Amino acid sequence: MKIRYIVFIAIALIIGYLIFNKLRGDGNKEGGPAAGAQAGGKGGKDGKRKGGPIPVTVQIIKDTVFNNTINITGTIDPNERVNLTSQTAGNITGIYFTEGSRVKKGQVLVRVYDQDLQATLKQTDYQIQLAKENEYRNRVLLQKEAVSKQEYDTSLSSYNTLKAQADGIRAQIARTVVRAPFSGTIGLRNISPGGYLTPQTNIATLVNTDPMKVTFSVPERYRSLVKQGTKISFNIASSRKNFSATVYAIDPEVDALSRTVTVRARAANPGNEITAGGFAKISLVLEQNPRTIMVPTQCVVPDLKSSKVFIARNDTAYARPVKTDVRTDTQIEIIEGLKPGDSVIVSGIIQMRPKVPLKIVKVIK
Repeated sequence: MKIRYIVFIAIALIIGYLIFNKLRGDGNKEGGPAAGAQAGGKGGKDGKRKGGPIPVTVQIIKDTVFNNTINITGTIDPNERVNLTSQTAGNITGIYFTEGSRVKKGQVLVRVYDQDLQATLKQTDYQIQLAKENEYRNRVLLQKEAVSKQEYDTSLSSYNTLKAQADGIRAQIARTVVRAPFSGTIGLRNISPGGYLTPQTNIATLVNTDPMKVTFSVPERYRSLVKQGTKISFNIASSRKNFSATVYAIDPEVDALSRTVTVRARAANPGNEITAGGFAKISLVLEQNPRTIMVPTQCVVPDLKSSKVFIARNDTAYARPVKTDVRTDTQIEIIEGLKPGDSVIVSGIIQMRPKVPLKIVKVIK
């Protein structure tokens, strides 16, 4: 029995405590406005501050020149590049270049053994001389009708055959000499004096690095904006300079996988500052608009169907619907809705509402 009474008393105390808290909360709500009125001095000042003018920065709109630019990447290749090889096999009798040096077109780089061919050519030259004299005698005798036409034709054919053989031997001798096909810089050699050279042996690499070729791809939709003569600027990892190049060739086909067009440009490289095989960060100007309006990206507030900006007039904010076009990292082009002279609000956009009072703290011209 005692336990039952204790439980009843505990339940009654809990219910009473809840009813007391409920009545106390209702009393505070009723006294809220009065309490606020009594504290009107300090609270009134705070309320006035929150409802006061919003400090903002505005930008005066003016026509600007806008370059529609895309940033892409490309590769740098030498103007010409070839792996030097020999047209014939044989022992190397001479190497006439220094690794990493400049060579001129036609310069002898390597010679292969050719003494046997030289001896054969000398023997053929003697035979040619004899055949030439024989052809001359028969020609004189033919004029005197001392020999037949057939005998003269035989001597003439023998003479011409020997000359053709000599030309063939000279061609073989020429193939024993490796010459520079163009002027440029020669790389590291892979042969040694006295070694055996075959047509499959890579002697060295010869490159022409002035000018350099810059190869890159542009999206298919920009194909009509890129033409021969279009200028590009680019930079590379090994230099802080900005380099320029001129487009000279455009692939006629669109890549079926990437939907891009391959473009190639030439860049002057008199000081060899641009390295072949490097990576180029390219800035390509597609078109230039000499008169357009550009505003900071944060100014434009997207809406359900359009976009808007806020302009300042008589220290009051007004919403202005606009149409946008090209967007960059920091700016966006306005093609309709603003005109030169308008004061566009560029800060405090989150707090902006139509007809909100403003306090202009900075003007950007």
